[in-house]
Amino acid sequence: MEKNTQEATPPTTTAGKIIRCKAAICRNPGEALVVEEIEVEPPKAWEVRLKILCTSLCHSDVTFWKMKPGAVSAFPRILGHEAVGVVESVGEKVEGWREGERALPVFAPDCEDCRDCRSAKSNMCASFGRRGMVGFGMLRDGTSRFRDGSTGEVLHHFLGVSSFSEYTVVDVVNLVKIGVDIPVDKACLLSCGVSTGVGAAWKAAEVEEGSTVAIFGLGAVGLAVAEGARMRGASKIIGVDLNADKFELGKQFGLTDFINPTTIGDKRVSEVIKEMTDGGADYCFECIGLASLMAEAFSSSREGWGKTVIVGIEMHGSPLVVSPYEIIRGRSICGTYFGGLKPKTHISLLAKKYLDKELNLDPFITHEVGLKDINRAFELLAEGQSLRCLIWMDGCK
Repeated sequence: MEKNTQEATPPTTTAGKIIRCKAAICRNPGEALVVEEIEVEPPKAWEVRLKILCTSLCHSDVTFWKMKPGAVSAFPRILGHEAVGVVESVGEKVEGWREGERALPVFAPDCEDCRDCRSAKSNMCASFGRRGMVGFGMLRDGTSRFRDGSTGEVLHHFLGVSSFSEYTVVDVVNLVKIGVDIPVDKACLLSCGVSTGVGAAWKAAEVEEGSTVAIFGLGAVGLAVAEGARMRGASKIIGVDLNADKFELGKQFGLTDFINPTTIGDKRVSEVIKEMTDGGADYCFECIGLASLMAEAFSSSREGWGKTVIVGIEMHGSPLVVSPYEIIRGRSICGTYFGGLKPKTHISLLAKKYLDKELNLDPFITHEVGLKDINRAFELLAEGQSLRCLIWMDGCK
């Protein structure tokens, strides 16, 4: 069912003041999130405070939820990075934003000014790109805008977004304008996973009409790759996954063939793909984050011009081993960050493609819960039942 495209008008009396609201806090790795009252400070220079309308659970949230404290993990923390919200107030030096505007917070910074942001060759912001991935606070000063509502304890940020909260503070380089013509729930999807997958097929691989594609891992990102390949006119889109139910689901996004590695006997997946594609897929995508699957995807690509795109993030420290001989013979391999998209330029294009009925977003939303039931979203993802579970803030649905 379509959600109301008109969000509630944010309060104007809270600008410059601390806001008390509810947030789902991750206090220890792997433990259930607790919904408690927190304090959200006003935005400082170059920052915007958002009222979150809805957010969703991504595999990256789960990865960091499980991760022990270390260089890129700290607790207590407010997770969440795929969301849509409304500007509640803006800090000093913020230009081009005003109260009441709808916005997408995006983990990938886009300052539009550094060498990389001005180049068509990259979407890796040279000024802020690494800080958001490894920091626990705001991009520019590293401090937190969150405090525990009872104890005053500092709560850490996540990927520059922290959307599992009714209010959050985001740097302007992590904020993208989104029109009110696209429904709130569909807009939320463009904040991370769907954009990453579609972008991987469109920008990173540049899939051509009539080409063959193999996708390893059919979660939301993998199926978004399939959708991107379908939009680009691929003639054969092969999905590889252990969950046989993903084939029927994937057909909605253009999947034409399916391989379950447990049902092919002694054959390797790459052998089956080569048989299905007369020598190997033109484009292969690894969307899970396992070095062994990255190597298998590379082996599944066609000799001479096959291209493998790494979308999943390897979090186990395993090296990727490929034969230099195979590279010399024409196969190539590359990685992609946020699908190669520049958030402030390309997200609006994807929104338009949805409104023009070119981009299929509706089937990605498989479940919806309220913030108080956020742990159910984690359960559904762990059970393999969910692509995207939307988490609605009170009064916003």
